[in-house]
Amino acid sequence: MSDDSARTWVEAEWQDSLDEELEMEIDDHLIAKELAFISDLKHKSDLDRTTYFHELLRLQAELVKLQDWVQHTGQKLVVVFEGRDAAGKGGVIKRITQRLNPRVARVVALPAPTEREKSQWYFQRYVPHLPAAGEMVLFDRSWYNRSGVERVMEFATEDQVEAFFNDVSEFERMLVRSGIVLVKYWFSITDQEQQLRFLMRIHDPLKQWKLSPMDLESRKRWEDYTKAKEETLERTNIPEAPWFIVEGNDKKKARLNCINHLLSMMPYEDVPHDPIHLPERVFNPDYERKVLPDELYVPQKF
Repeated sequence: MSDDSARTWVEAEWQDSLDEELEMEIDDHLIAKELAFISDLKHKSDLDRTTYFHELLRLQAELVKLQDWVQHTGQKLVVVFEGRDAAGKGGVIKRITQRLNPRVARVVALPAPTEREKSQWYFQRYVPHLPAAGEMVLFDRSWYNRSGVERVMEFATEDQVEAFFNDVSEFERMLVRSGIVLVKYWFSITDQEQQLRFLMRIHDPLKQWKLSPMDLESRKRWEDYTKAKEETLERTNIPEAPWFIVEGNDKKKARLNCINHLLSMMPYEDVPHDPIHLPERVFNPDYERKVLPDELYVPQKF
């Protein structure tokens, strides 16, 4: 392969990386006709797209370095993402894991507990998902369901909530004493911003799956969620695992700020790697590749 061909190929691969992010972003700009009358309410970021993409790719490159360091040193990292529905937790988790090895960086988003799980020690169903050495685990919602949605929606009694508050800080101290680094983020958005994002989900068929009956009910209980949030932050902000609030009205800034902060929390360094050499392909002049039946191939429609 000539130098010019190699350069063209590398440029094409880089463009594919940009396109991958663009595909994830483009639906943010598709406002349904039904929402034209509230388009002026949409939060307009003063962060231009070029700067956003440049910084995101730079930070994602650093996340790869963090991943290598975690794997090399046997570190154990847990990152908890909490906040209101539609606050942007899923968006930042996607950008964090987008270029990482899923065997190293795992996302845990547990469904509602089964009847059996309801009878267990509350933290029991989260424990199997904790990291082993060399792993990063990102909880898309966590054990804080108890002081949040379960409390507000009355799935948990006040006694159960109080027991949670009495236990959770010691549970987290146990995790830290075991060698786990625990980082907790709370994504915060305004009432108006959540309303807009819910309306977008209602009218955008690509996002309707994100909207559950629980989300709709949460809109009515905004103030209850606010009270639950305030008590949670007050009673569970411990030195071993403090809370960090991410301002989420501007999605792009929230993603960059959260990733940048997460990187700043870890003393990662470049990990030395042995040079990689692509071995020569073994060529057998007597081998003839078989012709496979046409019906085995995916139709070339594009």
